[in-house]
Amino acid sequence: MQDFTVLATVAGEPITEREVDEMIRAMGQRGAAYNSKEGRDAVLEELIGRRLLLLDAKRNLLERDEEFKAELAKVKDSLLSSYAADLVMRGAKVSDEEIEEYYNAHRGEFVSRERINVSHILVDDEELCRRIMEDIERGDISFEDAARRYSSCPSKNNGGALGDATRGQFVPEFEDAVFGTEVGHTVGPVKTQFGYHIIRLNSKTPAGEMTLGEVKDALREKLLREKQQKAYKSKINQLKILYPVDKY
Repeated sequence: MQDFTVLATVAGEPITEREVDEMIRAMGQRGAAYNSKEGRDAVLEELIGRRLLLLDAKRNLLERDEEFKAELAKVKDSLLSSYAADLVMRGAKVSDEEIEEYYNAHRGEFVSRERINVSHILVDDEELCRRIMEDIERGDISFEDAARRYSSCPSKNNGGALGDATRGQFVPEFEDAVFGTEVGHTVGPVKTQFGYHIIRLNSKTPAGEMTLGEVKDALREKLLREKQQKAYKSKINQLKILYPVDKY
């Protein structure tokens, strides 16, 4: 729901909460840094400054300047060219039947890698690591509680859970240990550059063929991009006949 709450007025014209939101969204990832009271105040000041400059520019008839007219013409041409390209590519559509046909013809491309789900406890002392592991094995403390109490890794807040992973995401020593154990087993101490780990393998999903449902959205995007590019190139080739191009 859009918020039209007025935050300021410049020469009687309002600047609303919505305009602040729109400017923050336009910043993309950088906008997250402005989504606070201080950040939004800074954005509001920027909008006020722009509005003041616009009013002053109009009062001084700056739009009549030849330099401004030349810049405006460049912007207009760029926007018009982009709009024309968008119209060409907008007609590209991908049907469910095309997606299924491509999937069936390229099944070998859609193979998931072996995945594991792992938890760990990280400490900087080998003897402490051994004692914690012994306590876990005796049942004196659960793995999760031990992680919350002793681990120096931020994953301690989740009971040591690191979530799903594939080969290549861990340092070699850690990876060799976790991929070399059985589901439900705990191994340690495992020394890495970060310290000493107690590692538990929670689950393992073998590599295998991905279903159409798993890849459908990604396939739709891929095929759509290909169709859009094909439509764009076709249009350009047609226009080269209408408007001769000489390259030097």
